[in-house]
Amino acid sequence: MSYVIRSVRADEWPAVKELRLAALQDPVAPLAFLETYEEAVAQPDTFWQERTARGAEGADSGVQTVIAEAPDGQLVGTVTVLIEEPGAPDWAGFPVERKQGHLVGVFVRPEERGSGLTDVLFDAAVEWAWAHGAERVRLIVHPDNHRAQRFYRKAGFEPTGVVVPLASVPGENELEFALERG
Repeated sequence: MSYVIRSVRADEWPAVKELRLAALQDPVAPLAFLETYEEAVAQPDTFWQERTARGAEGADSGVQTVIAEAPDGQLVGTVTVLIEEPGAPDWAGFPVERKQGHLVGVFVRPEERGSGLTDVLFDAAVEWAWAHGAERVRLIVHPDNHRAQRFYRKAGFEPTGVVVPLASVPGENELEFALERG
């Protein structure tokens, strides 16, 4: 594998924007992301600059964006880790019981899928969470996103039984999967 797996740099926001817009055009995007292409493409450059800077190497924000860079410099995959602190509410309003990493924004370009790239991205993201004191790492997945669920299970994540209602889509729920430290 000739990819470089690393933290994103703040000045890479144009490439991060391009990769996110590609992700939001993927056929599975409505099941995988809480944002639409139309919403994302309408954002000003300052949005993308701030979003990239929050997850960039050296940022002290409790967020890390791990990217896969191809030999030609193109970004071909990404996953972001959010550190959630005990006692604080998570993005859905549930109380966080212990320090945990939360993986979001998982995407690998279709032409790179099946190469093992997602495994390497996940390994880097999970290692970053462990290094920052997480006791577990979790993610939320749509019940109909079977491809993602298969991968998450293969990566060691298991369903926790927690069902997360989506406030943005009444009547829709997602499932929590988690990987326990150990």
